[in-house]
Amino acid sequence: MDRVIGLISANYDTPRLGELTQERTVASLPFGSRYRLIDFPLSNMINSGITTVGIITPYKYRSIIDHLGAGGDWSLDRRSGGLFILPGSIYGIKNAESKFLLRDISQNVIYFNRSPAPYIIITCANTICNVDYADMVESHIASGADITLAYSVATENNQNLTGIKVENGTVKGVTRGVNEGQEAFADTFIISRSLLLKIIEWYKAIDYLDFFEVLEEDFDKMDVRLYKFEGYVRSIATVSEYFRYSMELLNPLNFNELFTMGDLIRTKIQDAPPAKYTASAKVNNALIPAGCVIEGNVQDSILFRGVMVKKGAHIKNSIIMQACVIEEDAVIENAIIDRSNVITAGTVIKGTADSAYVQEKLGS
Repeated sequence: MDRVIGLISANYDTPRLGELTQERTVASLPFGSRYRLIDFPLSNMINSGITTVGIITPYKYRSIIDHLGAGGDWSLDRRSGGLFILPGSIYGIKNAESKFLLRDISQNVIYFNRSPAPYIIITCANTICNVDYADMVESHIASGADITLAYSVATENNQNLTGIKVENGTVKGVTRGVNEGQEAFADTFIISRSLLLKIIEWYKAIDYLDFFEVLEEDFDKMDVRLYKFEGYVRSIATVSEYFRYSMELLNPLNFNELFTMGDLIRTKIQDAPPAKYTASAKVNNALIPAGCVIEGNVQDSILFRGVMVKKGAHIKNSIIMQACVIEEDAVIENAIIDRSNVITAGTVIKGTADSAYVQEKLGS
């Protein structure tokens, strides 16, 4: 894997995540009780043996820089290689949801030239999985392909995913949306550095387009192969997907596939005492991390660090983010309560399983 460097694209946004990304990037969106979305691709890089990783940051970069620091929690604070924070472009005339903007890649050519590694693995920040990129790299090199795309099998019809058009084992293009059982692009691909630099030069006049938009007419001229990601793979693009995929972690099969059957998913270390449960606490099927104090009732829910649930409070099928206080006799059901909120005593907040209520973030 010393022949490979990594690049994570985080310079994109989506209005479909609403208040959840109003003051933070998609990459720094909390997930799974103690993680951020960026933790998954970054951990996959490190666990696969990639020690040089660049992250293209968006205009709203404060939250992601605060989370990553110098990369020490991912063993990337090193003399050789390490973590590179790269500037993203201003959107301009483009779709802000474009994950692989050619301009983002082209303006960071110096990053590619700092390393002699001949291959680059490029991914984005909102695909959740625990995979070993080393197997994908071996498959790519052995096949002699120009580009290898990672995919998973779609578990449902989903217009937010990118489908892949395949003929005789090679990729002929990509499409918007997939049906259940079809190949869904996992927003990860491998390409040689030399080919990437050629593509940047060929299409510099239209660098405001997405990488796969500019290649649309050239798939027939290239050898583009597929590599299947096995196991739990999800891509978050909307509030409903965020809520639903978070709740899926309460199923031990999904949780184990993501966190215990593969390598460790790393995140920013925060020293905190273990969660405290008082005699009045009642907890069933919940993820509760360190730093929480539980005096009330928590059922089928996900809490983040530093949450306080006071006596008589009831939380069901909900996500409560960091440093929230749920006061006495408050009721929260089918809701996402973002960071640092205080839900006052006796308040009732109820969404539905199909449309969770979202309480926006308070503070920094």
